[in-house]
Amino acid sequence: MLDMTSRPDPAPTVARQIGAAVHRRRPLSAEGMMERLLSRLFHGLVYPQIWEDPVVDMRALAIAPGQRLVCIASGGCNMMSYLTAGPASLLAVDLSPAHVALGRLKLAAARHLPDHDAFFDFFGRADRAANVRAYDRHLAPHLDPATRAWWEARTPFGRRIGLFARGFYRHGALGRFIGAAHLVARLGGTDLRGLVACRTIDEQRAWFNGHVDPLFASPLVQALARHPAALFGLGIPPAQYELLADDGDGDVLPVLRERLRRLFCDFPLRENYFAWQALTRRYPEPGQGALPPYLEPAAFDALRVHAAGAEVVNRSLTTALAGEAAETIYGFSLLDAQDWMTRTQLADLWREITRTAAPGATVIFRTGGAPDILPRQLPSDLLSAWQSDRVTARACHEADRSAIYGGFHIYRRRAG
Repeated sequence: MLDMTSRPDPAPTVARQIGAAVHRRRPLSAEGMMERLLSRLFHGLVYPQIWEDPVVDMRALAIAPGQRLVCIASGGCNMMSYLTAGPASLLAVDLSPAHVALGRLKLAAARHLPDHDAFFDFFGRADRAANVRAYDRHLAPHLDPATRAWWEARTPFGRRIGLFARGFYRHGALGRFIGAAHLVARLGGTDLRGLVACRTIDEQRAWFNGHVDPLFASPLVQALARHPAALFGLGIPPAQYELLADDGDGDVLPVLRERLRRLFCDFPLRENYFAWQALTRRYPEPGQGALPPYLEPAAFDALRVHAAGAEVVNRSLTTALAGEAAETIYGFSLLDAQDWMTRTQLADLWREITRTAAPGATVIFRTGGAPDILPRQLPSDLLSAWQSDRVTARACHEADRSAIYGGFHIYRRRAG
């Protein structure tokens, strides 16, 4: 049950936790300064929506009634989608106070907005003045004080909750990054929204080859892509940037080109809301194209019921797991967080995962580069408790419509 009296950790603790996750280099080195710039971003909103495909996550996790799940919250989309599968409870964690506030807002909205239409206006369209009135009437009274204070904080444009009247998905670091990408494309003579008119994958590929691919020859695009700070809007720290570059033999440009090509060309646009978001900065309307599972009208009743069994907390995953009972968690969704970790942090996390994992539990995660990072980084005594499911992971990676990661990985708890 969501503890409506809980508060995020105070700002100094948040700062230390984010710093521990991101900072690897000396503060006065070039890399160290970039790491500290990135960590400051995570005090605000980075991901207005999550960029991992929940459909393949749910396929890999095989969520069943009665199970407890743990995930990293990020923008909250996958957490909400997992709830439509009916787990008994779910714990979501995040170091960013903004992501915690967003996750708690989504849970309150699922429980207290009057119907799916109001819910979709809020998180599907996210650009209606009525959303602010719905917040005041239906949601604010049910939020804990810290979350309510975050959404009602004053900005130069009014209260922060007003983002849902102005196009929420245009905001946050990711929203601004996508907007900047559109600007760079227009400077190169391409309006990315033109791809939406394509009706077949063949048309999508032809449009990409004729309009997007030439942009990668632009000196501006090459200079931006080869500077790690240019990708901060994607939440990519310098350590993960290096993994991306490794996939391109030291050059990140061909890796970015191939992943963008996959996003725009490997799935029909009507089936890929990630491409739709990148091109139009909004979700399709119901019936216009695929939506995240939690926004589908048919899933709303299940979401409303199971949102009561979820909570979002402002702490690291390792710390949160330390408070969980042994052998009680059936599914762990780590997103790409391990790409950020040192060997010591990785070992500490997997000790808690192994302790809390129920028999047969599943761990899923993504990596910026293609290789699985665990075999070369995790101590053998921890790795031996788990079995990699490479066949299912490969199928999930190929089906992942978000298309931006190099690898999708699945580990299952061995018997005994």
